[in-house]
Amino acid sequence: MNNAVPAPARTRGRPRGNPPTRESIVSAARSLFLEHGYRSTTLRAVAGAVGVDPALIVYHFGSKKGLFADVMQFQCANALARDEVLGGDPATLPDRLIDAVTDLWEDADFQQLTIQGDEAAEVIREYLERELLARLVEFLGGRDATARATAVVTILGGLIYTRYLNPLPTPAALTPSEIRHSLTPALRAVLAPRLRAAAPATAGRRGSPTSGGGAVRRGDFTGRNSYVTAEKQQADKEAGAENH
Repeated sequence: MNNAVPAPARTRGRPRGNPPTRESIVSAARSLFLEHGYRSTTLRAVAGAVGVDPALIVYHFGSKKGLFADVMQFQCANALARDEVLGGDPATLPDRLIDAVTDLWEDADFQQLTIQGDEAAEVIREYLERELLARLVEFLGGRDATARATAVVTILGGLIYTRYLNPLPTPAALTPSEIRHSLTPALRAVLAPRLRAAAPATAGRRGSPTSGGGAVRRGDFTGRNSYVTAEKQQADKEAGAENH
């Protein structure tokens, strides 16, 4: 009579206890995507590297495409949505945005991920539209935040496309510092809050302007008055440097 206790069957789906975190799965997947490429990396291989059932990966990410998207977006988020990028001096925000993009895309490992075909291009499009755009809208605030953030993402997306994804000879030949010098004026222009046209002032009304233009309401610069002041200070510094 065989009294041996059979080994418990391997359960599928979400395991009990303390399963490996999403971060450990993403880290293992990133290494395999870099080594073998997107098409040659299987969910079974990723699961084997982490020591879990492939069903756990499906549970967390839905598919290999979803896992790859997480790998790419994790690295994008680290580079483009860090507090030091959006939380520093408003006057140098354009410079930090350009530096964040070029630092990310000049990284050899990230470039290796971006040549994985249509999957990589789709992930980058989704990140720019759904993640970075939303963060910028929240950061800028005010009634025109969406328009300004959209302009920023358009400029950064154009840089990514013409220098990295489908490089044109001229942008590809520039150094990161030359890219920054070329594009920061455009970013400064689109980041600046847009003035709202005011109704004509009533003659003799206290506080009305004496000539030309209209009064600007206090709420027109919701949350970003400091950006305008810092931009003016930065422009004055640059003008002074050129005069000396």
